Amino acid sequence: MTRQPYLSARLQGFGTTVFAQMSALAEQTKAINLGQGFPDIDGPEEVARVAANAVLSGPNQYPPVQGDPALRQAVAEHQQRFWGQTVDPDSEVLVTAGATEAITAALLALCEPGDEVVAFDPTYDSYAAATAMAGARLRTVVLRPPPAQARTATTAPFSFDPDELRRAFSARTRMFLLNTPHNPTGKVFTRDELAFIAELCIEHDIIAITDEVYEHLAFARQHHQLAAQDGMRDRTLTVSSGGKTFSFTGWKVGWITGPSALVGAVRTAKQFLTFVNAAPLQPAIAAGLRLGPDYFTGFTSTLEAKRDRLVGWLTQAGFAVYVPEGTYFVIVDITPVGGTDSVDFCLALPERCGVVAVPASVFYQDPRDGQHLIRFCFAKQDAVLDEAGQRLVDGFGPPS
Repeated sequence: MTRQPYLSARLQGFGTTVFAQMSALAEQTKAINLGQGFPDIDGPEEVARVAANAVLSGPNQYPPVQGDPALRQAVAEHQQRFWGQTVDPDSEVLVTAGATEAITAALLALCEPGDEVVAFDPTYDSYAAATAMAGARLRTVVLRPPPAQARTATTAPFSFDPDELRRAFSARTRMFLLNTPHNPTGKVFTRDELAFIAELCIEHDIIAITDEVYEHLAFARQHHQLAAQDGMRDRTLTVSSGGKTFSFTGWKVGWITGPSALVGAVRTAKQFLTFVNAAPLQPAIAAGLRLGPDYFTGFTSTLEAKRDRLVGWLTQAGFAVYVPEGTYFVIVDITPVGGTDSVDFCLALPERCGVVAVPASVFYQDPRDGQHLIRFCFAKQDAVLDEAGQRLVDGFGPPS
């Protein structure tokens, strides 16, 4: 690994994100980008109109550091409406510059140098960098796919060893960081799995942070919150954002909810990061959170249909597909089509097929654990998915 001059030791190894690299490759090769996780159409017009009107009519000045009151109230209502969680909008909700800032601010605020943060591997790439910035150490437990012969459409695609997770906790553990629905595997953690995680958090008296940005993208399996488990309300910070739910990923409006003491600590760190952000966009996200049930059920069913569409193409192309239970990503095993290294495979894929994917190995602390896996994003228009799928079939599938 090449050392970057001037970069602090704790951030050595964290260069340009793979998402930026693969998107640049897509642009260079004019390939279809199924790598980076963003939709190719914008979200609801009624939400966008609120933002446009707010820009024109103002105010466009700093909102309160904890966030626009209307958005904080909408977040509190949303937590109660969908998950049965009661939060105080004045003291238990903090608006952030996306979920990434929420998680980073929480790690900076709550970790001391030398603390350990337990998470499941593969992890979203910001987790390791944010943990390093806090001077803490990320300790991961690998989520593993089932053997090929045991894989079915109804099988949970990835699972963990409870004993391995128990061994990951120690006197140095400060925090558990959970992503559900999980990017990149598409796993939705069950109520029983969350109960086991809660047991460990309580036993070791640690704080939990849950990244739930795909909370409205759980398909056959229902999404559950760790904060709802017995004993977890007062030790859990729940993170989400409007980017994924409303297909406005560039707005970077997120939030964190939890007990006032923990939220207050995170606010202290957050105010020295972005201070505040996106004043006219905050009331728009508030409007989105108050949309009727038809929007949320339609959003989920539309993405589920897109998942099935791309899964069909990937299966036809010869990949071993792990059908995701949530998110808008699907992981495939490249071994059946002759792949051995996910990075090399993804670098060659645009030239071979005109399609860009992301090597899943970059999400693992030990890249060898994901060396045979790559990730596709299905949050695209059907015509785009069909064109990409046909290209993959032409490149890898059996001759017609």
